[in-house]
Amino acid sequence: MEQDNKKYAGKLFSNTDLKLLIVPLIIEQFLAIAVGMSDTVMVSFAGEAAVSGVSLVDMVNNVLISLLAALATGGAVVISQFIGARKNDDACTAAAQLEIMTFSVSVIISILVIIFAHTLISILFGNIDNEVFEASKQYLTITAISFPMLAIYNSGAAIYRSIGDSKTSMKVSILMNIINVVGNSVGIFVLHMGVAGVAIPSVISRGVAAIAITILASRNKNAIVYLKIEEVFRLRMDYMRRILYIGIPSGIENSLFQVGRVAVVSIISNFGRVEIAANAIANNLDGLGVNMGNAISIAMITVIGRCVGAGNYKEAKYYVKKLMFIGYVVIIIPTIFILGFQNVFISIYNVSDATKELTAVLVWIHMGMAVFLWPLSFILPNALRAGNDVKFTMIVSLFSMAVFRFATSLFIANVFHIGAIGVWCAMIIDWVFRSSNFAYRFISGKWWHKDLKKGET
Repeated sequence: MEQDNKKYAGKLFSNTDLKLLIVPLIIEQFLAIAVGMSDTVMVSFAGEAAVSGVSLVDMVNNVLISLLAALATGGAVVISQFIGARKNDDACTAAAQLEIMTFSVSVIISILVIIFAHTLISILFGNIDNEVFEASKQYLTITAISFPMLAIYNSGAAIYRSIGDSKTSMKVSILMNIINVVGNSVGIFVLHMGVAGVAIPSVISRGVAAIAITILASRNKNAIVYLKIEEVFRLRMDYMRRILYIGIPSGIENSLFQVGRVAVVSIISNFGRVEIAANAIANNLDGLGVNMGNAISIAMITVIGRCVGAGNYKEAKYYVKKLMFIGYVVIIIPTIFILGFQNVFISIYNVSDATKELTAVLVWIHMGMAVFLWPLSFILPNALRAGNDVKFTMIVSLFSMAVFRFATSLFIANVFHIGAIGVWCAMIIDWVFRSSNFAYRFISGKWWHKDLKKGET
């Protein structure tokens, strides 16, 4: 296990296999952030109150969506491990259980959010003005309807990615994003519906995506894993426990991480509209720079999950290093482009000069450090999760978020009074802690755990 494998060439995935897996994921992630930017640009024509409302609620939505995404991650890990162990029937059953589990949880979340939308906004962002409050409430209520649809899409996409076919989920994503962008244009510029003009197309597009990927996954019977509809209605607790072993720690980690982000944004919301809007725009531009790294993070689940299922540590270690190298490449290239043309990007937004100036500073802070720290902080942890080392990643992430991102943000905001800039500096401190811990864990070899026996919790 400690043997040097610099000259080792992996056998489970060829370069062509990795290319077929990663390229569609990169396109899909790029589209996701591009559509997010288009949403913000279009909403900006409805005023800064609308931009602020959407950006605040997106943070809340991310908390809930990340919980559902964590369940999908747990499913992807388990399916990939079964494939690696050549247990394809078990993988099909796990896929079906993933579908029913994520759908059930998402329906409950959706109902609760719709009922308590007013209370939720009041607790999190009580100091915002009435116009921003109403925009936030309307956007949250409408988008909550789409959670079950998004959960179904995520589960279907996880099934396809686990078998190395990310092209199909990419095609469905393209369809979803086209519907979303066209709907946004009509809602904002033709019907003048404000935030509702952005929220309603999200519901429609996610609904279409959910239906499309479910039909495709259930008809894909020639694949090594496909969705057996009859299995969806049979509860198999042994498979669910296995998915939840990965999904629960990941869900706690991801959800509380997003809660921490919301808490940080609630700090920024006290600084006024300029700081809120600049934070939202900078998040969009920074997302464009690092979001393709998310594609490598997703690919890491499939690749390392297979290695774990096959019980091959040497293969796993080799592919972690290879995917990390690719991760740095897909971060560095867009970073150079964004920093070189950031003024052009920022000028697209219909906001004040003060907002544009602050946005430029925030982008430099984020992208300047992301090229060094982001892959270690957010790509490498998925390798550990695929190796069933979910408790370690959860503990490190939650501690870092609570102490370094939230508490430090609060300290800098109250002591140095430098607004959003101080909050973003605290984020960099958080990254330093994360990256150093995850890198040490991987190098030590302690992240590698034997494949779980079915039913183990």
